[in-house]
Amino acid sequence: MTGAPLAEPLRAGCQALGLPLSDAQQARLLDFMALLHKWNKVYNLTAVRDPQEMLTHHLLDSLAAVAPLQRHLASLPAAAGQGPRLLDVGSGGGLPGVVFAICCPQLDVSCVDTVAKKAAFIQQAAASLQLPNLHGIHARVETLAGPFDVVSCRAFASLADFTAWSRQTLGPQSVWLAMKGRHPADEIAALPAQVQVFHVEPLAVPGLDAERCIVWMRPNQGGLA
Repeated sequence: MTGAPLAEPLRAGCQALGLPLSDAQQARLLDFMALLHKWNKVYNLTAVRDPQEMLTHHLLDSLAAVAPLQRHLASLPAAAGQGPRLLDVGSGGGLPGVVFAICCPQLDVSCVDTVAKKAAFIQQAAASLQLPNLHGIHARVETLAGPFDVVSCRAFASLADFTAWSRQTLGPQSVWLAMKGRHPADEIAALPAQVQVFHVEPLAVPGLDAERCIVWMRPNQGGLA
């Protein structure tokens, strides 16, 4: 139900997004969606049930952020013996964290959620999809330490709450990547002076007639105090 019939729409969506994913990566994305669909029947990981809708509203929506993320990762200075690390906050069913882990194998992805069954699903996905760079964490983000190079979220909380709760997980050169719907002008205006929005990047999701964007933020000069 979530496999072969969706392979061509996924391939077309990746082409529209300019994502040169391998056949193996595309197959893994479909396997992830099948796993999400299966677990959703018992664990209620997402309100979206229809596989076609899951493809556009979840998979392609998350994939739209991959190229911007990859561009940012390419700008990072190489760290000796360690690849970049990303923390996905309130990851739920693994969106976008699992998608990032599949598309960016050099990236170490930790998905944190306060709901134990959702963190357990991420661990199961890491095992089933053979993703050694994916980790599920059952915790409140406020209790975690970093540094992570990128801290992401998708429809998680207000920008002010997201940055306040996750601030201690960032290093001096780290950034926040917040996936939002329409341009969140009110949320941006409500951010404290310690947070700088340095780019609001519009996203076009294939097959989805809705506004999407990434709000890129960093701690202001003067750090995390």
